[in-house]
Amino acid sequence: MGAEGEGFAADGEGPVRTVQLSAFEIDRYAVTNADFARFVAASGHVTEAEAYGWSFVFEGFLAAPKAYRAVPAARWWRQVFGANWRQPEGPGSAVDARLDHPVVHVSWNDAQAYCAWAGARLPSEAEWEYAARGGLEGARYPWGDRLRPNGEHRCNIWQGEFPLHNSAADGYIGTAPVTSFEPNGHGLHNAAGNVWEWCSDWFGNQRGRGPVTDPSGPPDGPGRVVKGGSYLCHASYCNRYRVAARTFNTPDSTTGHMGFRVARSIT
Repeated sequence: MGAEGEGFAADGEGPVRTVQLSAFEIDRYAVTNADFARFVAASGHVTEAEAYGWSFVFEGFLAAPKAYRAVPAARWWRQVFGANWRQPEGPGSAVDARLDHPVVHVSWNDAQAYCAWAGARLPSEAEWEYAARGGLEGARYPWGDRLRPNGEHRCNIWQGEFPLHNSAADGYIGTAPVTSFEPNGHGLHNAAGNVWEWCSDWFGNQRGRGPVTDPSGPPDGPGRVVKGGSYLCHASYCNRYRVAARTFNTPDSTTGHMGFRVARSIT
């Protein structure tokens, strides 16, 4: 698990270490809009973005981005009132044509609620990384070390000059259907790019070289781990679509590029 010499030191990808995991199952796909709609219909769950009344939307999806408050440290994010999982770009948008896309604008807390309803749980970071590696040891991506083997696009990330121009050379501007691109060796689709995926762990960046069994992260931290990168990742500023890459967000945070997939323990 982990990597050294890539990414940002503060992310704590290293050291490379040996981890042993108990048997578990993990879904091949991220939770879709259709999946989440069934959960909401059955449970009446109100997401945190709906309760707060707003969420963060990428400015490139907005007709008049300057009409919305920007995040100072990342001005491509805009606070859009009315943005939520049902209306990913705010009022006037919908998911009717994106039912097979990953649900977004869901917080870690929303993901936990879905898991409780589904009889599942969020994967630990170690479980997520093991599954995303697809049986490859130490590879950068779920399919190997080259981002585009034989010139073929294997994931949905930013193509072009971020954040000004996305050529959509990989076929997508925003989210892609969860079945897009070839699966890895464990059968997982989109373990790199498309949407960030919540893990169960608190974020920390102090680890030993192991070996360790079933790590679950520190007892607390600045936020919960997210893995996999998203359709907004680009090597010029964020190469976190590598398998070992990681970052975090607070459990109540919601954006247009964060989703999740679920896991289950095998007893």
